[in-house]
Parts: sequence; structure tokens; C-alpha cells
Amino acid sequence: MRLKVIVDNNTIIDEYYWGEPGVCYYIEDGEEAFLFDVGYSDLFIKNATAMNIDLNKINTLVLSHGHDDHTRGLKSLLDIKRKQPFHIIAHPDALNYKEYNGLKISIPFTRTELAESCQLKLTRTPVKVTENITFLGEIPRVIDFEKAEPIGKQQVDDELTDDYLLDDSALVYQGEAGIFIITGCSHSGICNIIEYAKAVTGDHRVRGVIGGFHLFEVNGRVVQTIDYFKNHQIEQIYPCHCTTFAVKAAIHSHIPVGEVGVGLELYW
Repeated sequence: MRLKVIVDNNTIIDEYYWGEPGVCYYIEDGEEAFLFDVGYSDLFIKNATAMNIDLNKINTLVLSHGHDDHTRGLKSLLDIKRKQPFHIIAHPDALNYKEYNGLKISIPFTRTELAESCQLKLTRTPVKVTENITFLGEIPRVIDFEKAEPIGKQQVDDELTDDYLLDDSALVYQGEAGIFIITGCSHSGICNIIEYAKAVTGDHRVRGVIGGFHLFEVNGRVVQTIDYFKNHQIEQIYPCHCTTFAVKAAIHSHIPVGEVGVGLELYW
């Protein structure tokens, strides 16, 4: 599997691309390729072009969840894909209207609008994206120290309700050496995600993880997360996006942390 970071908050030294507070990964599994999230703007198109990634050959997008720093680039993507069949894989709630303190933070299309221009695969259960990569669907919240907290509101049946981000999901790649996990924001909890990836694949050899961990302060939860990583002997950890420097440093003091930025390329 090949993963190329097209959008992240940071850029890699001597890799001359642009960054923004969002996520977009280009992922290849053999002859198959797709995008995981599309960032906050059309920046992913500019970076992909500079990386010689032909987006015209991409016909699948997987969404980690419905927040606009992962989905707003969809407007620009559909502008260049209107005459081609295009598939979107996501949790059903990822297409809900979402707001935070009265500010819209959701995907830039309604479910009806997307259904008119795309083939939607909306699922709460795991589904194969490629031969070796699975979209996990809804993540069970089983880790006691990863307490679910609402982030703003979402519209359900014409009512605004607390949004616990049940749409937050992730990908798992199953290779010969074990499993590698790819997250967007980990609102569902990075350890919850890992636990479910193990359950779905039946493989407990967690080799690596990349993505946002949604951890901001070094507190008890972070300490327990580090212990979890150590107990699982995870060799490759690439926290980014919504993970602060302080948290990265805390993890790095126990387990080596890889640097993430636009231009990073990983092979698993």
C-alpha cells in the first residue's frame, strides 16, 4: 500500500507544497487508488497536480466524517468529475447538517444533491474499499478513558441534536506484517478505532497508525493512550492534523513519532 499526504496542517521540509488545516490522503492498493477526505478547499487539487497525481483516474472518495475540514474540497472535486461515475463511501451521518456555536461545519452538499451526482455507499458496518483496505463504519465506543463528548449539533429528522460524531470512522489496511490504520480526526477515540480494526480484521498485530488523534492537552487520557500504544507495541505512529505539538512530544518521549506533512509518502 502506498499513502501520499496531499493535505495536512503542516508541510515537509524541502517538499514545496501548500498546507491547510484539513486532511486529504491519496491511497494506492495494488492497481486500485482512491482519496481519503478532500480537505477544506481546492488546495488538494493544486497539491495533487504538483505531485503528478491524476485525479481524473480517481473514481472513489472515502470520508472519515462529515466536518468541513475533511469535506469542503468536495465542491472542487465534483467540478472536475461531473462527467464521470463517482463513488463516495461514508457513514450515513457524515452527510447530516452540522454546526458549532451556530457556524455551519458540515459537508457542502445535501444528501439529495450528492445522490444526483454520485453513487453513495452509506454504511454503518465495515465495507471493503479495495482488496486489502476496509472502511470501518461506525466505531463502537468501548475504551473507558475515551469518553464521548458532543461537538456542536447535527440535524436529525428536522431537529438539532448533540453531535457525538458517530460518523467518525477510519480505514484499516491488512498486510502480511499486520494491520495499519488510517484516521481522519479520531473523534471516536484512537484506541476505540484500533480495537475495532483488530476485531474487524481478526489481526491483533497493529504495525502503524497515521492521522488526527483529536488530542490537545497532555492529560490523563493522553497518558493512558500512550500506555495503550506501548502495550500494543505499535512501531509506526504518525499523529497529525488535530494533534497538538505537546501531545506529539509526550508520545515521542515514550515511542518514536513520525513527522507528518504534505508530501509525506508511506509504503506499508
